[in-house]
Amino acid sequence: MDKLTPQEEDAMRAVWKTGEGNVKLFLENMDDPKPPYTTLASTIKNLEKKGLLVSQLVGNAYVYTPAISEGDYKKFFMSGVVKNYFDNSYKELVNFFVQQKKLSPKELKDIIDLIEAKK
Repeated sequence: MDKLTPQEEDAMRAVWKTGEGNVKLFLENMDDPKPPYTTLASTIKNLEKKGLLVSQLVGNAYVYTPAISEGDYKKFFMSGVVKNYFDNSYKELVNFFVQQKKLSPKELKDIIDLIEAKK
């Protein structure tokens, strides 16, 4: 799977939010500023070509459904971020957020509690 462009990610978020639908419905579920209809339609077609969407002709319009879940894409994307930017170390990822003051001691403790609860 290829990493999605920001435009493709926005479109996929609308698809995941909608579940199944046509371009018009996806457009309604996008945050402002919304892209033009034709731009979104082209992006949706590209996502279908990449295998991320499946289409079915219903009447005179195509209905699209996601071929990959949002969770599976997050796993793929985050694995790439950790591998490419943090030397494949989740510890380095957490350390980065601590150094940037984006992760408080309480949040770090909550993460530790979550890890310990999974054991």
